[in-house]
Amino acid sequence: MLEIRNLHARVDGKDILRGLTLSVNAGEVHALMGPNGSGKSTLAYLIAGREGYERTDGEILYRGRDLLAMNVEERAREGVFLGFQYPVEIPGVSAMTFLKSSVNAVRKHRGLPEYDAMEFLKVVREKAKQLDMPDGLLQRPVNVGFSGGEKKRHEIFQMALLEPTLALLDETDSGLDIDALRVVASGINRLRDPSRAILLITHYQRLLDYVVPDRIHVMAQGRLVKSGDKTLAAELEKTGYAGLGAAA
Repeated sequence: MLEIRNLHARVDGKDILRGLTLSVNAGEVHALMGPNGSGKSTLAYLIAGREGYERTDGEILYRGRDLLAMNVEERAREGVFLGFQYPVEIPGVSAMTFLKSSVNAVRKHRGLPEYDAMEFLKVVREKAKQLDMPDGLLQRPVNVGFSGGEKKRHEIFQMALLEPTLALLDETDSGLDIDALRVVASGINRLRDPSRAILLITHYQRLLDYVVPDRIHVMAQGRLVKSGDKTLAAELEKTGYAGLGAAA
């Protein structure tokens, strides 16, 4: 699904990624951990197509295609989803309007008929029931006045509706209390699918207590310094990143 080979990248003239290689197969959940400044978010933003993130060497293949040759809109329509650490507020735009426009753009790209208002409402209600999504959040402007937990739940709901094949979740656990974390983790687990790859970016083990990854990778200074199974998270909890030579 996702193949990254010897990737180098620069932001604002500064080299951040320095030869990163990573492979995530369909059906797998991988966790990417590491200290601040190691390049985790840079990787996610580069994959998603955020402006200002420049590949200087290496390649990213998505389903066998050159991902970096696609513009940001094409990547989204092709099934790449980015969940932000700090979801953006969009005043004046209702969540339902935003979601309907996004979903129909993806369906049109896939050659599927667009939903009319009633069809979309039915789909929303079904997904909301599956993910225990409160109806009230969907009647408000996107993320405006939402708590941290509500913003993250709304992003997971977006993911459920858009049905991406590659989901990048950048510090989804950031700012969540334990109850919100459990709810968000439950949503992620329900969206695990044999046709979907998920890359979780996190600092801490606590998210991985609820979403058990197939692989864990530790990143430092723009490279992967260690990979392993779920037991690697427990090792990090004991030793910290410094124990792996991955301190900031």
